[in-house]
Amino acid sequence: MLPAFLQPGFVDAFPDPRGADGEGLVAVGGDLCVERLLLAYDSGIFPWFSEENPELWWSPDPRAVLFPENLHISRSMSRWLLTHEFTVTWNRAFPEVMQGCAEERCDGTWILPEMIESYTELNRQHHAHSLEVWSGADLVGGIYGVHRGGLFAGESMFHRVDNASKLALIKLVQTLHILGVELIDVQLMTPHLASMGAVEIPREHYLELVHHLCKKDVRIPLT
Repeated sequence: MLPAFLQPGFVDAFPDPRGADGEGLVAVGGDLCVERLLLAYDSGIFPWFSEENPELWWSPDPRAVLFPENLHISRSMSRWLLTHEFTVTWNRAFPEVMQGCAEERCDGTWILPEMIESYTELNRQHHAHSLEVWSGADLVGGIYGVHRGGLFAGESMFHRVDNASKLALIKLVQTLHILGVELIDVQLMTPHLASMGAVEIPREHYLELVHHLCKKDVRIPLT
């Protein structure tokens, strides 16, 4: 099935992601306004595109997710946590975290200036959050994502010292679990994520979870 074409400036329902093509592409075009982004995440869809492409909207099958109760912290990481001191904050440097995530991609990035602008607006409206890892006054790692009820869609993370991104993910998952978030969407599997407890589930199952979890009243009162 060919992906749908979206008109910018007019936010309508996304096509059913079950009709995505073989790579998970659902739609092309549109824009990154807040209303469209929130509708995408509520529909199990996320944007991912490079500078040479128009907006591309994806819902891969299978989907990589992390259930907070299944977070795995290795023995070596546990020892590292006991012997290193960092400060962790929420939403203190959201644009800087996105910029850090963009700079880490030596083979190109989908975190373009327009993405940073749009997701920063999501952060201003309390729909997106960042967790920062600091060594003194230096930002050395972080993670950001979009919150929808009992779901948190983790978008990207970065590190400037060893293990800082792992620390960011651990603290994010642990905190969100306490607050009532039941699922962390990590989109596509990597060995790093698999080692920390992420699994792949069928898209159909993921969409069922999204439909249920986005309706939950879960607050993230983090400033």
